[in-house]
Amino acid sequence: MSDVHPSTTVERLADRPAEWPVTGSRDLYRDDWVVALRADTVTRPGHPEDEFTRISLEHPGAVIILALDDAERVLCLRQYRHTTRREFVELPAGLRDAGDEPSLETAKRELREEAELAATSWVRLLSTYASAGISEEMHEIFLARGLSPASRGDFEMVHEEAEMETFWVPMADLLESVLDGRVQQGPLAQAVLAYDVLTRRGDLDSPH
Repeated sequence: MSDVHPSTTVERLADRPAEWPVTGSRDLYRDDWVVALRADTVTRPGHPEDEFTRISLEHPGAVIILALDDAERVLCLRQYRHTTRREFVELPAGLRDAGDEPSLETAKRELREEAELAATSWVRLLSTYASAGISEEMHEIFLARGLSPASRGDFEMVHEEAEMETFWVPMADLLESVLDGRVQQGPLAQAVLAYDVLTRRGDLDSPH
Protein backbone atom coordinates (compact mmCIF):
# COMPACT_ATOMS: atom_id res chain seq x y z
CA MET A 1 0.00 0.00 0.00
CA SER A 2 1.30 3.46 -0.90
CA ASP A 3 2.01 5.84 1.96
CA VAL A 4 1.87 8.93 -0.30
CA HIS A 5 -0.64 11.47 0.99
CA PRO A 6 -3.25 12.45 -1.63
CA SER A 7 -2.23 16.11 -1.39
CA THR A 8 1.22 15.24 -2.74
CA THR A 9 0.04 13.52 -5.93
CA VAL A 10 1.43 14.74 -9.24
CA GLU A 11 -1.82 16.52 -10.12
CA ARG A 12 -1.54 18.74 -7.06
CA LEU A 13 2.23 18.96 -6.64
CA ALA A 14 3.44 22.55 -6.85
CA ASP A 15 5.59 25.09 -5.07
CA ARG A 16 3.57 27.69 -3.20
CA PRO A 17 4.15 31.28 -2.08
CA ALA A 18 4.88 31.97 1.58
CA GLU A 19 6.42 34.78 3.61
CA TRP A 20 7.79 34.41 7.11
CA PRO A 21 8.08 37.48 9.37
CA VAL A 22 11.20 39.63 8.94
CA THR A 23 12.08 41.68 12.01
CA GLY A 24 15.19 43.38 10.63
CA SER A 25 17.25 43.79 7.49
CA ARG A 26 20.66 45.27 6.63
CA ASP A 27 22.66 45.64 3.45
CA LEU A 28 25.95 43.76 3.27
CA TYR A 29 26.75 44.93 -0.25
CA ARG A 30 24.94 47.31 -2.59
CA ASP A 31 26.18 49.59 -5.36
CA ASP A 32 25.05 50.59 -8.85
CA TRP A 33 25.20 47.05 -10.30
CA VAL A 34 22.14 44.83 -10.57
CA VAL A 35 22.83 42.48 -7.64
CA ALA A 36 23.01 43.16 -3.91
CA LEU A 37 23.62 41.14 -0.74
CA ARG A 38 21.27 41.50 2.22
CA ALA A 39 21.02 39.99 5.72
CA ASP A 40 17.51 39.46 7.09
CA THR A 41 16.46 38.53 10.61
CA VAL A 42 13.61 36.02 10.24
CA THR A 43 11.22 34.33 12.67
CA ARG A 44 9.06 31.25 12.31
CA PRO A 45 5.35 32.02 12.02
CA GLY A 46 3.83 31.95 15.50
CA HIS A 47 7.27 31.76 17.17
CA PRO A 48 8.57 35.35 17.47
CA GLU A 49 11.24 34.23 19.94
CA ASP A 50 12.89 31.97 17.32
CA GLU A 51 15.00 34.50 15.40
CA PHE A 52 17.68 33.59 12.89
CA THR A 53 19.65 35.30 10.12
CA ARG A 54 19.43 34.46 6.43
CA ILE A 55 21.61 35.96 3.70
CA SER A 56 19.80 36.88 0.48
CA LEU A 57 21.31 37.67 -2.90
CA GLU A 58 19.03 40.11 -4.70
CA HIS A 59 19.11 39.28 -8.42
CA PRO A 60 16.92 40.32 -11.38
CA GLY A 61 16.99 36.85 -12.93
CA ALA A 62 18.33 35.67 -16.26
CA VAL A 63 17.30 34.17 -19.58
CA ILE A 64 19.04 31.22 -21.23
CA ILE A 65 18.63 30.25 -24.89
CA LEU A 66 18.96 26.76 -26.35
CA ALA A 67 19.49 27.75 -30.02
CA LEU A 68 19.00 24.70 -32.26
CA ASP A 69 19.60 24.65 -36.01
CA ASP A 70 17.97 22.42 -38.66
CA ALA A 71 20.74 19.82 -38.27
CA GLU A 72 20.01 19.40 -34.52
CA ARG A 73 23.14 21.31 -33.54
CA VAL A 74 23.24 23.62 -30.53
CA LEU A 75 25.00 26.99 -30.52
CA CYS A 76 27.38 26.85 -27.53
CA LEU A 77 29.73 29.33 -25.92
CA ARG A 78 32.91 28.81 -23.97
CA GLN A 79 33.29 31.49 -21.31
CA TYR A 80 35.58 32.11 -18.33
CA ARG A 81 33.91 32.39 -14.91
CA HIS A 82 36.15 33.90 -12.27
CA THR A 83 34.32 32.63 -9.16
CA THR A 84 34.82 28.98 -10.11
CA ARG A 85 38.08 29.49 -12.05
CA ARG A 86 36.77 27.53 -15.01
CA GLU A 87 35.94 28.01 -18.66
CA PHE A 88 32.42 26.62 -19.02
CA VAL A 89 30.56 25.36 -22.03
CA GLU A 90 27.42 27.48 -21.86
CA LEU A 91 24.40 28.64 -23.84
CA PRO A 92 23.70 32.26 -24.82
CA ALA A 93 22.27 33.98 -21.75
CA GLY A 94 21.89 37.30 -20.03
CA LEU A 95 20.56 39.16 -17.03
CA ARG A 96 17.05 40.56 -16.95
CA ASP A 97 18.45 43.99 -16.17
CA ALA A 98 16.48 46.08 -18.68
CA GLY A 99 13.67 47.20 -16.40
CA ASP A 100 10.30 45.68 -17.29
CA GLU A 101 11.45 44.20 -20.62
CA PRO A 102 9.55 40.90 -21.14
CA SER A 103 11.75 37.83 -20.71
CA LEU A 104 11.19 36.70 -24.31
CA GLU A 105 12.39 40.07 -25.62
CA THR A 106 15.46 39.81 -23.39
CA ALA A 107 16.13 36.34 -24.80
CA LYS A 108 15.86 37.62 -28.39
CA ARG A 109 18.23 40.48 -27.61
CA GLU A 110 20.78 38.24 -25.87
CA LEU A 111 20.78 35.74 -28.73
CA ARG A 112 21.46 38.56 -31.16
CA GLU A 113 24.15 40.20 -29.03
CA GLU A 114 26.05 37.07 -27.96
CA ALA A 115 25.57 34.76 -30.94
CA GLU A 116 24.59 37.11 -33.79
CA LEU A 117 21.49 35.03 -34.45
CA ALA A 118 17.76 35.59 -34.72
CA ALA A 119 15.04 32.94 -34.46
CA THR A 120 11.51 32.59 -35.84
CA SER A 121 10.33 29.99 -33.29
CA TRP A 122 10.49 30.42 -29.52
CA VAL A 123 9.31 27.97 -26.84
CA ARG A 124 9.72 28.34 -23.08
CA LEU A 125 11.24 25.10 -21.76
CA LEU A 126 11.64 25.76 -18.03
CA SER A 127 11.60 28.38 -15.30
CA THR A 128 13.83 27.44 -12.36
CA TYR A 129 15.35 29.10 -9.30
CA ALA A 130 19.15 28.94 -9.45
CA SER A 131 19.76 28.49 -5.70
CA ALA A 132 16.59 29.16 -3.73
CA GLY A 133 18.27 28.97 -0.33
CA ILE A 134 20.34 32.10 -0.90
CA SER A 135 19.22 33.82 -4.11
CA GLU A 136 15.98 35.00 -5.69
CA GLU A 137 17.56 34.52 -9.14
CA MET A 138 15.18 32.83 -11.59
CA HIS A 139 16.31 31.29 -14.86
CA GLU A 140 13.88 31.35 -17.76
CA ILE A 141 15.06 28.88 -20.38
CA PHE A 142 13.92 29.16 -24.01
CA LEU A 143 14.25 26.97 -27.08
CA ALA A 144 15.00 29.01 -30.22
CA ARG A 145 14.67 27.51 -33.70
CA GLY A 146 14.40 28.79 -37.24
CA LEU A 147 17.79 30.47 -36.90
CA SER A 148 19.32 33.06 -39.21
CA PRO A 149 22.27 35.48 -38.98
CA ALA A 150 21.59 38.78 -37.21
CA SER A 151 23.82 41.75 -36.44
CA ARG A 152 24.56 42.60 -32.82
CA GLY A 153 24.45 46.25 -33.83
CA ASP A 154 26.42 48.62 -31.62
CA PHE A 155 26.62 46.13 -28.72
CA GLU A 156 30.25 45.80 -27.63
CA MET A 157 31.68 42.60 -26.14
CA VAL A 158 33.78 43.46 -23.06
CA HIS A 159 35.55 41.71 -20.17
CA GLU A 160 34.94 37.92 -20.21
CA GLU A 161 32.64 38.22 -23.22
CA ALA A 162 35.47 39.70 -25.28
CA GLU A 163 37.30 36.33 -25.02
CA MET A 164 34.20 34.18 -25.51
CA GLU A 165 34.24 31.40 -28.14
CA THR A 166 31.18 30.25 -30.08
CA PHE A 167 30.78 26.82 -31.70
CA TRP A 168 28.14 24.30 -32.76
CA VAL A 169 27.64 20.93 -31.06
CA PRO A 170 25.30 18.09 -32.14
CA MET A 171 22.49 17.80 -29.59
CA ALA A 172 23.24 14.09 -29.04
CA ASP A 173 26.88 14.87 -28.20
CA LEU A 174 25.90 17.68 -25.85
CA LEU A 175 23.44 15.42 -24.03
CA GLU A 176 26.13 12.78 -23.55
CA SER A 177 28.57 15.42 -22.31
CA VAL A 178 26.01 16.47 -19.68
CA LEU A 179 25.20 12.94 -18.58
CA ASP A 180 28.82 11.89 -18.16
CA GLY A 181 29.76 15.07 -16.25
CA ARG A 182 32.11 16.68 -18.76
CA VAL A 183 29.76 19.66 -19.13
CA GLN A 184 28.47 20.89 -15.76
CA GLN A 185 26.96 24.35 -16.16
CA GLY A 186 23.51 24.15 -14.57
CA PRO A 187 21.25 26.05 -16.98
CA LEU A 188 22.77 24.26 -19.98
CA ALA A 189 22.18 20.87 -18.36
CA GLN A 190 18.59 21.77 -17.50
CA ALA A 191 17.90 23.03 -21.03
CA VAL A 192 19.37 19.96 -22.72
CA LEU A 193 17.62 17.47 -20.42
CA ALA A 194 14.28 19.29 -20.74
CA TYR A 195 14.59 19.31 -24.53
CA ASP A 196 15.38 15.60 -24.60
CA VAL A 197 12.43 14.69 -22.38
CA LEU A 198 9.94 16.92 -24.19
CA THR A 199 11.11 15.65 -27.58
CA ARG A 200 10.70 12.02 -26.50
CA ARG A 201 7.19 12.84 -25.23
CA GLY A 202 6.31 14.55 -28.52
CA ASP A 203 5.52 17.82 -26.75
CA LEU A 204 7.61 20.10 -28.98
CA ASP A 205 6.04 21.19 -32.25
CA SER A 206 8.20 21.62 -35.33
CA PRO A 207 9.41 25.20 -35.81
CA HIS A 208 7.55 27.35 -38.30
